[in-house]
Amino acid sequence: QLSESGIQPDILVCRTEHPLPQEMRKKIGLFCNVSEQDVIEARDAETIYDVPMLMKQERLDSRVLYKLDIYNDKDSNLTAWAKFLDKLKNPKFEISVGLVGKYVELKDSYKSIAEAFIHAGVANEIKVNVKWISSETAEDNIEEYLSGLDGILVAPGFGERGIQGKINAVKYARENNIPFLGICLGMQCAVIEFARNVVGLDDAHSFEMNPETTFPVIDLMNSQKDVSEKGGTMRLGAYPCKIEKGTNAFKIYGKSLIHERHRHRYEFNNAYLDQFHQAGMVTSGINPDTNLVEIVELPNHPFFVGVQFHPEYKSTVEAPSPLFVQFIKAAYQHAVPFIKNSK
Repeated sequence: QLSESGIQPDILVCRTEHPLPQEMRKKIGLFCNVSEQDVIEARDAETIYDVPMLMKQERLDSRVLYKLDIYNDKDSNLTAWAKFLDKLKNPKFEISVGLVGKYVELKDSYKSIAEAFIHAGVANEIKVNVKWISSETAEDNIEEYLSGLDGILVAPGFGERGIQGKINAVKYARENNIPFLGICLGMQCAVIEFARNVVGLDDAHSFEMNPETTFPVIDLMNSQKDVSEKGGTMRLGAYPCKIEKGTNAFKIYGKSLIHERHRHRYEFNNAYLDQFHQAGMVTSGINPDTNLVEIVELPNHPFFVGVQFHPEYKSTVEAPSPLFVQFIKAAYQHAVPFIKNSK
């Protein structure tokens, strides 16, 4: 079929559930006018992180360099990757973390977060078991869904559906001292919950969800309110964030200036800054150019952090997100007493 379309491949990578016999490689190569050594087996793997090791065994890297006429006399070094794999497959502990969102029936909606959990888990030598919780379904009985968890992450998203479930999840985490991480809309839900139940602004909400709210603690920036096209008000890409020393955020990142990626429209309304500070919420990360709040936290809580950006976007095997690493560490520390008691 490739030949009929005028395509002549240099290498064929063949997906297969079972090992590819040498005779079959020969046959594929013969009929497709590809040398036998350029027929590469891509067998089903236990985890996607096995794939680079399997491809190295098949010498795909060497064949690509040869085809591109790039001279290389060194073997690829996957030592660090192999160590990651070993820790992934042989964790010392297990914990359970709830991911509260409205798209959980489509888990790939949170693929970056799920992978960041894996990266952070391996960094702590911990297996992270994710409990997928629909913020819409759990709205009326949130305790039933969240009890017994070691950490709670309230996920990003858009729109009003399931918003109260997320707010209830934040309240449960705050009041029960369960490690909490809120991302984007999750951070905004933390702000709304705190405004309502601690600051005393009963009607507090996001202008996105309720334009009639008396206290729009989450709002559009003034410069964006006259922009009619929604895409024009999106804050996209990497932005700087200045972190206040002495805060949990500074301990997490270990530096005073970071750059994280964004994808959102609404912001913390700085008109309420003083009220939040007086009530005990710390705005530990601020955009130095626009003065927008990027990170909020509660100092008298084991781990309570909300971020307007998306730390999961930058997380990798070799550089896991510091925020996720410390969140998983806090979740483990929350689990320790229960682990000891179970023994």
